[in-house]
Amino acid sequence: MATVVRSMTVPADVPASKRSTYEANFQLVTKGTGNLALFAGDQKVEHLNDDFFGKTSQGPIAAEDNDPEHLFRIAQQGVVGCFAAQFGLVARYGMDYADVPYLVKVNSKTHLIGTSIGDPRSRDWVSIDQVLTLRDAGLKIAGVGYTVYPGSEFEGEQMAGAAQLCYEAHREGLLTVLWVYPRGKAVPNERDAHLIAGCAGLAATLGADFCKVNYPKVSEGSVAEAFREAAQAAGRTRLITAGGEGTDVRSFLQTLHDQIFISGAAGSATGRNIHQKPLAEAVLMTKAISSITYGGLSVDEAMAVYNGERDFSI
Repeated sequence: MATVVRSMTVPADVPASKRSTYEANFQLVTKGTGNLALFAGDQKVEHLNDDFFGKTSQGPIAAEDNDPEHLFRIAQQGVVGCFAAQFGLVARYGMDYADVPYLVKVNSKTHLIGTSIGDPRSRDWVSIDQVLTLRDAGLKIAGVGYTVYPGSEFEGEQMAGAAQLCYEAHREGLLTVLWVYPRGKAVPNERDAHLIAGCAGLAATLGADFCKVNYPKVSEGSVAEAFREAAQAAGRTRLITAGGEGTDVRSFLQTLHDQIFISGAAGSATGRNIHQKPLAEAVLMTKAISSITYGGLSVDEAMAVYNGERDFSI
């Protein structure tokens, strides 16, 4: 099955002088398909060390995952559209991995303050001008990322911050990815398919190029069918899904395939299902994910890539 090639529409807030930069960044991260295999390392803040040391339901986390450089080695040796991380990590390690396309996460928070204590509030860490210093240093800064929590009592300031970020990033030819997670005391079910579709539509109104959401849960029927509502609600903003907690490889790849080819999503943002593995296995996992996202391969074919029986590169 061939990957559906999606036409690119350059937003009107990208000035003529930056149009070629925007188009180049889009082609870089989507490999010319319109889809995105984002490798996520932002959990170094969001989940602290819970995702990088110890055990999961799938077994022990690879010992090397406790070293932040493990993420950069995977991004360089694997097949990914871009690697998302906070400014400080990219500044510290990026020059040794200058061939990796980066997406800088502009706001972040930890998971220590749960919704039973207070609604989530994720403040800006850096500005677009500061992100551009990394590009000036010679790094491939393709875009920026930002989290919004609809339903939080702080949703207003977060939506305003996201809208400004999308505008300022586009003025510099950068892509924007919004993490949009309904969360807070006003949200009884964060995985409701209809609510997630609303979040996808919200990302479109904020000006995002890509919107990352959690995959919904449904009590009956096909979740992939239910997720179509979100993919359609996003419109020209391309919808990608969070990879979620570690799971067995075939199940993960099957879900990804369904999200793209049944729901109409444009890829995924995957962290734990990649970086918790040893380096060689993590690299193969990026190739398996990209073989579906960019190459349109079947799950069986992607499993052959993961098992080292078939290569995939772009």
